[in-house]
Order: sequence, then structure tokens, then C-alpha cells
Amino acid sequence: MANRHLSRSIVLQTLFEWDFRSLSRDDAKEVLARVSAEFCPTTADLSFMEETLMGVIDRRGDLDLVIEKAAPEWPIARISPIDRNVLRLGLFELLFSDRSKVPAKVAINEAIELAKSFGGDNSGKFVNGVLGAVYKELGEPGKDETTKKRKDVPFEQMPIERLCGAIVYARHEGDVYLALVHDIFGHWTLSKGHIEEGETSEAGVVRKVKEEIGLSVTVVSELGANEYVASDPVLGKKRKQVQYFLVESPFADVVLNKEKGGLDDARWFRMRDVLDLNFYEDILPIVTKAIQQLTQ
Repeated sequence: MANRHLSRSIVLQTLFEWDFRSLSRDDAKEVLARVSAEFCPTTADLSFMEETLMGVIDRRGDLDLVIEKAAPEWPIARISPIDRNVLRLGLFELLFSDRSKVPAKVAINEAIELAKSFGGDNSGKFVNGVLGAVYKELGEPGKDETTKKRKDVPFEQMPIERLCGAIVYARHEGDVYLALVHDIFGHWTLSKGHIEEGETSEAGVVRKVKEEIGLSVTVVSELGANEYVASDPVLGKKRKQVQYFLVESPFADVVLNKEKGGLDDARWFRMRDVLDLNFYEDILPIVTKAIQQLTQ
């Protein structure tokens, strides 16, 4: 394990050349062999490097979607080649590696160190912000840490971001169906998005469902709300307040808008089958409450 940092630096150099020269997957393997032979011919963990390199390349599309969602002000093309490949490498280890072998904090810290070593003056801070945002929000491990680690800005002074989410249901041939979306982390979840300035929560959720899965809905009731602290790569920590609604839709085709990023599927489920799905812990109570209302 002592050589893993060196191995990651070799993977990063390979990714940089693969990206900069628009190389193929097989070409990347050849670059890895050359770079590893040059910088550490005897001590590098070649199997670890090959597995990591191929993992990043094979999941490039998913990783880039996560980066774009975590740092919307920074399109992939505007991020420097070093920084974006540090992010790809760090995100791959954070999201897709075996946590028992690569704990989340190790993945993040290693990426930050690589950014400091190979990137510009602000690379470490930028990478830390993006990976922190992903860790806190998209991957959602640790949303329960809402009250912890507020050293920089007191909780009361953090900017507030308002969001809305929906349990979408429809009645069809005697059954009740729920429309859910699936994210690239393997969880079924709810349509959720920002409330625009001057917009009510109810209007926001109707708009968001239409934009994300193409359904025209009517708000039936409010299901509740939750709040958590998330890290923005530019603005720092902020409070995210989410209101959830039960909304009704005709039983029509669900069409996922993949431009929204972070989602890879959307479909209807019979309500009686929903609780067997893989949900985030903070979403499950909202789903359960909606089912209770619908059954009553």
C-alpha cells in the first residue's frame, strides 16, 4: 500500500496523455506500460494501476456527468486537463471502488494531493470542493452529518438553497403506480430540483417533474421536508432545504431527460413493489409516507 500514491500519479499521467491526445482504450494501456516502466519499473502495483485506469476510462461518461452536476459553472471542456482527470480518478475511487480497500477519505485526500502536485495554484482547493460536494450530496453518504464540521461559517449564516421533490403517482387498471428515477449510484429516488426565484414550491415541483421525466402533474399534498448541509465547490457550505409533494399524473410514458445529468433511468412501478427497491435512507420515509396516504 505504501506505493499506492506513486501508482495513482502514474495513472493520472496516463489519463492526461490519453485525454490530451484523444487516445483509444488500448493505446492508454500502452501509455501506462511506458510511464510505469519509466518512473517505477520495480515497485509499482501494475494490476492496481490497470484496473483503476480502465475503470476511469470505461466510466468516463458517468464520471463527467457527476462533475458537471457538482460544478455546474465549470463545463468539462473548461476544466484544465490535469484537474478534470484528477477529478475522474478521485470520483472513480470514491464512487466505484471497494470501500474496504479505498475508504472515501483516502480517495478524496489522494486526489487533493495529486491536484496540488500536478495542477495549478488553485487545483487542490477546486478538487476538494467538487469531491466534497459529490460526497455530501450526490453519493449521499453522510447527509446525517448536518450539524457537524461548521468551522468556517456558522450554520445560521450559511446561504440557503430551496429545492422541491415529488412522489409521482398514477392510477391504471385498478393499480397505483409510482414514477421513480434511477441515479448512476444505483439508487431509485425522486424527481428533485431547484425552486427558481419568485416561484412557489408547488409550481416548482410541477415544472421539475415535467422537465425531468415528461409528465404533467397536479399537486395533491405536501409530504414533508428535510434539510442538510452540502459543499459547493465555489460558494462553500450551504443549507439545502427540500420540500416533498405527492403529485398525480396520467399513466403516460415516462421520458427521462438525460441532459439533467446524474440519472440513467426512469420508470413506473406498481406501488406494492416499490419498498423492495434500493432507496437512500433519507428518501425512504418520504416514500413510505406517500404510500400510507395513497392506501388510506
